[in-house]
Amino acid sequence: MNTVDILKSDLLKVLSEVGISTTENDITVEKSKDLAHGDYASNVALKFSRMANKSPRDFANELTQKINFDYVDHLEVAGPGFINFFLKNESLQNVVSKILEEGDNYGRSKEKKQNVNIEFVSANPTGDLHVGTARGAAIGDSLARILDFNGNTVTREYYINDAGNQITNLALSIQARYLELQGLPFELPEDGYHGVDVINIAKQIYKEIGDEALHMDDPVSYFKLRGIELEMKKINEVLQDFDVKFDVFSSEKEIRKGNAVEKEIEALKENTYVSEGAVMLATSKYLDDKDRVIVKSNGDYTYFLPDICYHLNKLSRGYDRLIDVLGADHHGYINRMKSALMMHGYSKSILDVTLIQMVRFIKDGVEKKASKRSGDAYTLKELIEDVGKDAARYFFAMRAASTHLDFDLGLAVEQSSNNPVFYSQYAHARMCSVLELGKDIGIDEKATNLVSEKEKAILKHLESFPNVVDSAARELAPHIITNYVHNLAELIHAWYNDAKIIDRDNLEVSKSRLALCKASKQVIKNALWLVGVSAPSHM
Repeated sequence: MNTVDILKSDLLKVLSEVGISTTENDITVEKSKDLAHGDYASNVALKFSRMANKSPRDFANELTQKINFDYVDHLEVAGPGFINFFLKNESLQNVVSKILEEGDNYGRSKEKKQNVNIEFVSANPTGDLHVGTARGAAIGDSLARILDFNGNTVTREYYINDAGNQITNLALSIQARYLELQGLPFELPEDGYHGVDVINIAKQIYKEIGDEALHMDDPVSYFKLRGIELEMKKINEVLQDFDVKFDVFSSEKEIRKGNAVEKEIEALKENTYVSEGAVMLATSKYLDDKDRVIVKSNGDYTYFLPDICYHLNKLSRGYDRLIDVLGADHHGYINRMKSALMMHGYSKSILDVTLIQMVRFIKDGVEKKASKRSGDAYTLKELIEDVGKDAARYFFAMRAASTHLDFDLGLAVEQSSNNPVFYSQYAHARMCSVLELGKDIGIDEKATNLVSEKEKAILKHLESFPNVVDSAARELAPHIITNYVHNLAELIHAWYNDAKIIDRDNLEVSKSRLALCKASKQVIKNALWLVGVSAPSHM
């Protein structure tokens, strides 16, 4: 446990002694913004004074008489009844040895939690991944890393939509380009794909089989199968360049096998009715604002129906929790899917949906477009080439997924403090440089000489990292991590500019400061890893 958790636990015991029954979750302990007001503060006296039939300040004074924590140097009652805690230096310094001992696992929860499936990207295999999917890829993978680090068993899943009309249009588009290569008459479908990638796939297929497709009984089925294979190969390659890997690829065609959709219609029978020839699912009986069509009047299934089957398929594999990372246009999807799962006896909390708002990519004042059909899309591959994987992933993670993002491509490659990813990575590189310069001095893992305000501020920030990871996991919010690492970098840069870290006339102080450098470097690395960003030693 860190200091905040220890203070909460000890305050809970003190409250119990004076007859106040509560839980640690109801006790607030925060880092003081001004060290003159202590290292940590709590409002417990204000919160529970009414239960004690005392004024908040009188109750605070009563509590301080009973507080005798061996890690606290002294206490102070402030304002209307806040209790400020001034810690003994060694209680803050202890975090350094803990970080150095745990290394890459500092901040990782030892508690085994849930078995979680997180599905993200799931772009239709109909062309190169464009930047419209990039934010979802970064957020989804960051969430998977954070949840895993927080003690969950995480499966990353990609759902391949390989059974819809868009796949038929892809096959017809490839076929048209295949015919074109042989000088034969061709016609692109009205809703076809015009991109260079489709032309390249047609060239690849022609190279593989020559004119063999001209003699096939069902060439469209062949172009579907081979087209999906080649598109998914490209998608996988660019995602790996983006440091995103999946554990499971699920196929819509496979999900539909064995009459799964027809069986699901039967299973939902008690919650369906017919209206104007269409089969309606009564999702409004649960969480939805209206009922939804699952079978159209012409007998075609809506996308919602096989998607219910897909979610049930995932749950049949033993997951405690499903997380979908989807575009913001899926807002109405959340309650209808939760309602469908509730019809099968699942809790509404079995599914969480993170909605990703739109991103505008700006380069030289001009917005990049992301149209896959027109063939002029700005691709994820191009984004990585333009700004690098690290900058792209950091920029996507540093704002709440629910907010719009203007991605300044010029800023992302700027080597200055204005660029947040450079600023954070540079703090890590600085610590590496100092450690290299002082490698002959050694370090004091007990950090006994860290006493300045700036050093204490860094120590408290380092100690809070496990709680920050926990918050990011609970709120499904990677931007909590980037906010943390940016603030840590700010503290480190200020300390670096103010302190003489390597002082050969005072080696004992230098050893403690070098230990702080090593601990800070480690936590920056751990935090950046959680959002898929590297921690370079030199910049």
